[in-house]
Amino acid sequence: LWAAQGITNERGFRTAPSAGALYPLETYVATADGLFHYDPEGHKLWTVSQADARQGLYDAALRQEPVLQAPAVFVLTAVYERTAEKYGTERSPRYVHLEAGHAAQNLLLEAVVLGLGAVPIGAFEDLRIQKVLGLPADHEPLYLIPVGHPRDVTR
Repeated sequence: LWAAQGITNERGFRTAPSAGALYPLETYVATADGLFHYDPEGHKLWTVSQADARQGLYDAALRQEPVLQAPAVFVLTAVYERTAEKYGTERSPRYVHLEAGHAAQNLLLEAVVLGLGAVPIGAFEDLRIQKVLGLPADHEPLYLIPVGHPRDVTR
């Protein structure tokens, strides 16, 4: 979680660059123990639910196996209004999507460093993801990133 959105200095800058340092991303993680929301301020995890949401995520993600099999599924969401207030509704989606790419890449690189496997998934039904996770209406899902121990693919 720190690799994706952690705070790197006293000014509040984060590991992923953000247009205008507006930080429109909200990060969640689903595990067998529940759903959690990452708070970069203080590097904390807040419990959203104690239910395992991975089956629902799997169904909403067109039944892609990594979502069901991974012990942790990271969900990057966007609050577009944070960026639109400064850059307008036309340009802000581009900036938010660039930031999501940076955050996802950081998470993927951290997984490699830790000897884990991870895969970014963008094929899913947005509204179903929001419903499964009970997300606020303005937290729009952008990425699912299942993370776990990679399969032994040597044969």
